[in-house]
Amino acid sequence: MFDKCVRKGRILCVLFLMVLNYLSAFSASKLQKMQLFYADNRTADVIVLDESESKHCVQVLRKKPGDDVLVLDGKGGWFRTTLMEAHKRKCVLAVKEEKYAELPAAQLHIGIAPTKNISRMEWFVEKATELGIREISLLQCQRSERKVVKVERLQRIAIAAMKQSLNLHLPEINELQPFGSWIEALGSDDRKLIAHCMPGKKRHLKHALMAGENAILLIGPEGDFSEVEVSLAKMHGFEEISLGKSRLRTETAAVAASVFFNWQNDLE
Repeated sequence: MFDKCVRKGRILCVLFLMVLNYLSAFSASKLQKMQLFYADNRTADVIVLDESESKHCVQVLRKKPGDDVLVLDGKGGWFRTTLMEAHKRKCVLAVKEEKYAELPAAQLHIGIAPTKNISRMEWFVEKATELGIREISLLQCQRSERKVVKVERLQRIAIAAMKQSLNLHLPEINELQPFGSWIEALGSDDRKLIAHCMPGKKRHLKHALMAGENAILLIGPEGDFSEVEVSLAKMHGFEEISLGKSRLRTETAAVAASVFFNWQNDLE
């Protein structure tokens, strides 16, 4: 009986050590992915990190001159660099290796009315970055409940999401603009779509999209677009579409549309 218990104990110890080794490897892999920095100011073979990224590099990760540093520029560029000057306010890096990822053949631009609860809009920006959305325009609509948006914060969230997802392209995030003036100034040959909840005959988004084709999609505020706004959009070439039978939150509708767009283009 004693020998049987010893054998069981040994087996449990071996299993425990295997689990520890797996968790250690997983943590190391995850940590390596998080040791990415953002800078879009490359000059020749030199990159300079801003103060925020430099503090993280020097004070958090304890990087020293001679260490390797991986940098993303948000434009498809990936750079393996060597840390030349390490300072909490400015780190200077020398580029040793570079790679570039091309933009997808089809790109999505979402025009969206920011939500009253800004955390929901931040969640959307994070997911949009992970999904590879190319551009986000913030729109002030007649029924909008939010009048001010700090675009700089949304950009920081997008940078963090880019690092986490390893998607090498940052979405362009445009400042909040009145719906009317934005749509009047919009000059584009992309497919134009507007999603709203008003009754009427509308195609579902999945039937309105064409694989390989760029698209601009409008998502309204919590109270939906007004009839005037929908009419104005139609005058400028936008097709009314549906996202299904459910009444979705603004940020949910935008993410669902992004997934539909990616799905449609992944089929080809």
